[in-house]
Amino acid sequence: MRIGLFATCLGDTLFPDAVRSTALLLARLGHEIVFPPEQTCCGQMHINTGYQREPLPLVRNFAEQFGDSSLDAVVMPSGSCAGSVRHQHELVARRYGDPALVTAVAGVKAKTYELSELLVDVLGVTDVGAYFPYRVTYHPTCHSLRMLRVGDKPLRLLRAVEGIDLVELPEADACCGFGGTFALKNAGTSTAMLQDKMRHVVSTGADVCTAGDSSCLMHIGGGLSRTGAETRTLHLAQILAATRTAPYAPTEAAR
Repeated sequence: MRIGLFATCLGDTLFPDAVRSTALLLARLGHEIVFPPEQTCCGQMHINTGYQREPLPLVRNFAEQFGDSSLDAVVMPSGSCAGSVRHQHELVARRYGDPALVTAVAGVKAKTYELSELLVDVLGVTDVGAYFPYRVTYHPTCHSLRMLRVGDKPLRLLRAVEGIDLVELPEADACCGFGGTFALKNAGTSTAMLQDKMRHVVSTGADVCTAGDSSCLMHIGGGLSRTGAETRTLHLAQILAATRTAPYAPTEAAR
């Protein structure tokens, strides 16, 4: 397949390894990766905060960058951004755009996937040849769980990883408290939710807490580092990209 890769804002600025790992993983599976250089923010943070007209140029640009008919699919290492493209872009286009944009957005929406969806539902693979000899627990992020409804796809991928010790996260479906600007506007509530999530993560004794969204991992990882916890956070793509010949090598900076 010829697959367009959307980096996302956090991937581009703070977590490039998640984007790089997505590309390496899919290339290892035999697919051609296309990275449109003019891609920008998808506009999710504007829409979620109530500014629905303002991201119209971003929605239009996304449709232009990934609307190429030669692309069989569009993938992103983010359930929240995939959810925005699939559930919010059409809303913006219909309210503030034009018929041509509505059509373009619908076309891109139909072939846009979060990483685990692409692997399991489209490519039909759960064993990607990964090797990760660590104790791991999985946090299902809100957008992937409730908006995209990816279900157990990430867990199916993780269970097939060689050497992994996958442990269940207590109250896994509880929000970590990030929610984008929610963490800023409702800091007290967000912090309380984070405390609960960290307590459950630490209780598993995991070396790594993984998820499909860098935003949630940033929130959880920041909290864990401030408490001196040994558990690291790592994007799902980075685990799946690790192999015996190119293993994951933890560093102090990854804490």
